Amino acid sequence: MSNDDCIFCQIVDGDIPSHTVFEDDTAMAFLDANPLAPGHTLVIPKAHHETLEDVPEETAAHVFGVLHRLNTSVQHAVDADAANVAFNDGEAAGQEVPHVHGHIIPRFDADGGSPIHAVAGQRPDLTDAELDEIAEEIHTTR
Repeated sequence: MSNDDCIFCQIVDGDIPSHTVFEDDTAMAFLDANPLAPGHTLVIPKAHHETLEDVPEETAAHVFGVLHRLNTSVQHAVDADAANVAFNDGEAAGQEVPHVHGHIIPRFDADGGSPIHAVAGQRPDLTDAELDEIAEEIHTTR
């Protein structure tokens, strides 16, 4: 499954060049063309899926496995002190390319960046009852 308008599908198809660091039948990883840090790497399923919900569980597990294996390699390659590993799932979450992709963003001491907790703005003040209600909804809809 490919989407002719998708830049990541075009990379998978070889129509757009990339700095590929991993590729197999299911997944591909390449350096971000607009990196947030040296070594910023994207890991994608080769098949076109727009959101995490769309990705078959077996493919999702494989993509996460690639992220897991590459995380240390990426950090070592650029002598990073740590990394943020994350997915932006949907436009409201900042997903700019509608093709699932995980980020490995190397981090360096005193780089001025923020932790993942900073992405959502102000934190909600939820009561235990509200947390229980949300937990129950997640439990019943999984």
